[in-house]
Amino acid sequence: MYRLIGSPKTRAFRVVWMLEELGLEYELTPEYPQGEETRRLNPTGKVPVLLVDDTAIIDSVAIIQYLADKHGQFTFAAGTIERAQQDSMLHMINDEIDGCLWTAARNSFILPEDKRVPEIKETLIWEFSRSIEALEKRLGDNTYLMGDEMTVPDIVLAHCGGWARNAGFDVGDGPIRAYFKRMIARNGYQQAHKIRMES
Repeated sequence: MYRLIGSPKTRAFRVVWMLEELGLEYELTPEYPQGEETRRLNPTGKVPVLLVDDTAIIDSVAIIQYLADKHGQFTFAAGTIERAQQDSMLHMINDEIDGCLWTAARNSFILPEDKRVPEIKETLIWEFSRSIEALEKRLGDNTYLMGDEMTVPDIVLAHCGGWARNAGFDVGDGPIRAYFKRMIARNGYQQAHKIRMES
């Protein structure tokens, strides 16, 4: 059985969602960043951490890709053109969408007050908007980012959608908004959201 360390109110939500989509058994320790056990397993003190036997895997994206690869769902096979395109989408989301949101959070409440640059949020909102437009072009008429089947990048982007809403980043009224509605309607998301609200 897997053991997941991290509050579902953080990026650990992505892992809870993937575990629910896969229908896997797991134990959840809802620890926040910089918790004692987290610091022991991850030098940065960040969550989530997935324990596989006695081995710790850190970083939400690495964890959900590992789970997808191991269980043969929600991913294209390594070494295929489709996987290269999936990885391209995933890195774009991580760099351009998650990166904006994380930088805004760091400069709002995470960094020591004397290290914050609150004015950067205006630039980040502008950059985020441009990235959403680019994603809409890549999404096209697809149901999911890579076509008719959900893959790892969908979990990362959909999680960022909720994060963006809470942080005051507008996703507009285009195809991405409709895409987010499809994603949060999934049973796996609903189960993960219930766990998040109860933790």
